[in-house]
Amino acid sequence: MSRSYALTKSKGQDRFDAKSRGGELSGSGHERIVRILDKIQGERRYERLYFGESDVEQEELSLPSIPVNMDQFVRGRIAVADRRLWRGQTKQCLEHLQTAWKWSNEDGAELDPQLRQKLSFKLGLAYLRLAENENCVHCNNGESCLLPISSSGIHERREGSEQAIGYLLKSLELNPENHTARWLLNVANMTLGRYPDGVPQKFRVAPQHLESERDFPRFPNIAIDVGLNTTSLAGGIVVDDFDGDDDLDVITSSWGAGDQLKFFRNIDGHFADESEEANFTGIYGGLNLLQADYDNDGDLDLLVLRGAWFGDAGEIPNSLLENDGAGRFRDVTIERGLAEPAYPTQTATWFDFDNDGDLDLYVGNENFPSQLFENNGAQGFRDIASQAGVANGAFTKGVVSGDYNGDRYPDLYVSNFGAPNQLFRNNQDGTFTDVAADLGVTAPIDSFPVWFWDYNQDGHLDIFAAGYTLDMQCLAYEYFDVPSPEPFSALFEGTGGGEFREVAEQRHVRSRLPPMGANFGDLDNDGYPDFSLGTGAPQYEALMPNLMFWNGQGERFWDVTTAGGFGHLQKGHGIAFADFDNDGDQDLLTVMGGAFPGDAAVNCVFQNPGMGNHWLTVRLVGQQSNRSAIGARICVEVIESGQTRRIYHWVSSGGSFGANPLRCEMGLGKADRIVGLTIDWPTSGISQTLKNVQMDQFIEIQENRTN
Repeated sequence: MSRSYALTKSKGQDRFDAKSRGGELSGSGHERIVRILDKIQGERRYERLYFGESDVEQEELSLPSIPVNMDQFVRGRIAVADRRLWRGQTKQCLEHLQTAWKWSNEDGAELDPQLRQKLSFKLGLAYLRLAENENCVHCNNGESCLLPISSSGIHERREGSEQAIGYLLKSLELNPENHTARWLLNVANMTLGRYPDGVPQKFRVAPQHLESERDFPRFPNIAIDVGLNTTSLAGGIVVDDFDGDDDLDVITSSWGAGDQLKFFRNIDGHFADESEEANFTGIYGGLNLLQADYDNDGDLDLLVLRGAWFGDAGEIPNSLLENDGAGRFRDVTIERGLAEPAYPTQTATWFDFDNDGDLDLYVGNENFPSQLFENNGAQGFRDIASQAGVANGAFTKGVVSGDYNGDRYPDLYVSNFGAPNQLFRNNQDGTFTDVAADLGVTAPIDSFPVWFWDYNQDGHLDIFAAGYTLDMQCLAYEYFDVPSPEPFSALFEGTGGGEFREVAEQRHVRSRLPPMGANFGDLDNDGYPDFSLGTGAPQYEALMPNLMFWNGQGERFWDVTTAGGFGHLQKGHGIAFADFDNDGDQDLLTVMGGAFPGDAAVNCVFQNPGMGNHWLTVRLVGQQSNRSAIGARICVEVIESGQTRRIYHWVSSGGSFGANPLRCEMGLGKADRIVGLTIDWPTSGISQTLKNVQMDQFIEIQENRTN
């Protein structure tokens, strides 16, 4: 990966330019975007960027059948095998690797020891991928791929893991300090039911490293039962009510150039794929999704973000999909002024930065200027990022908005990979000032997902910024007791008055695994937000559990990954906490799958078993403030065990990679009753209080309406 942090080198000829697209300029905006996306699909753009212009078939024809120079012979076979594995053609990959293995082990054959170690590792990895395909992807059940693998998650088709173990051991004989090989050896043994005793002691992960820090109820994966067990690559998720029936629907994306955007309508807690009815046919790709009622017409619209990690070749238009109120959409990106310039991105935030009652849009781009689109109603959007002082230009991986200093004007936090993070304070005059350095919130330098939240429920917004790495040395830090050189993620606690202090270590936020998708919610309805991290990296060997952390009343976080059944090994992307079955507690929905076409996985739905606490779900409807009520703050005052307690919630979709519902799903703990509920509205400045609100119900509150 280049210093620009794109996964590939930039190719200027792949840039999006509507003026040069010829036939794509005719027809409606929706039709034009569909044609542009179809053309991009046909260009094989992503594969060309990884491997150049030649076809893998041409490369195979050029390979010698008999080695003249053994090192060159093996390198050539590995290169073509990598390409086959990238495509998902695991058996063809193995044929090339086995050919290299056979010749390199002939009598008298000489092969560089480091290259032999690499070949052994590649064989182990490819066989493990074969095992995953045969047992986790194509024969998926609710226990598949959950770490530590046991019971019905143990592989029935065993050859892949058997072979993987053998080659990983050979690799470790040559390099015992390869922590990635050590980790995968443990995983392969788990798939066969042989962990821990089947792993040599010197390579074994100590079982305590896989245990949760406390007991927690198990959340079964019921994706198959509810109709959401679709196979995906890396992508986004939004869970919200798109058809106005008060049930939460699901929209997912998969970032492949020909991967269809999916709409799942909620019908009594089960989901029907109605992507065609939603008019999503031909709306391809998208690494992340975000919802909001951008036009204040009473229904939720959808933003699809594209191009991340691909440099110039990622200059692909995003999609703004306008909802007709019944869950049917049309692409209005071009009409609303959002199509050009198209920059590579996967992150954005809806917020009303000028408090005029309609939602503006900030898009964080990668090594291109970020964009602040001012919403001018019927006139569409206008990019004013340069004038506002928020153009940035770094490799931005996460953006979120929140009013950290309590002046009713939302601010921006920007997570950059390879540069200090930024906190843009809203100056209330259409401009922003970066105060991150002054407030000590620039870390970590290499960060990814991010959010505003009130983790300790003191009424002040805090910031979580997760570190990220492509270096698999993180496995050594997490599982093999290798000392970590520096803190990884940051938790900035808002202390009031617009200041912060860093408390990650103090609150036991210590994991070194790299998160991508991430979000927060309240699993046990105790009123304190918990959080989930979807882990991984593009390379196939980045096979590690997704993580869940339970909030111990704002005092510390506890890892409950294993106890709760959340430790899925496939790569975790978009995450949403949502009460999809309307039973009063939040479930967890995740988009799984990696970057490469061969790294697809099945999406998950972890159902909350219920923990007996009280709850309240509130849908806010703005009148003077934006209709979605984004930025509004709710404070519920309750009596619990004879004491007064306040529980806070800000209206947002949560973290920067995955979208929770905009309705507020609030846990009330063991409350005896609600004393009052107060909403602080952002645009009007109204503080609206309701009395005599009952617990355990779903209510709607309109701005400045008494009922």
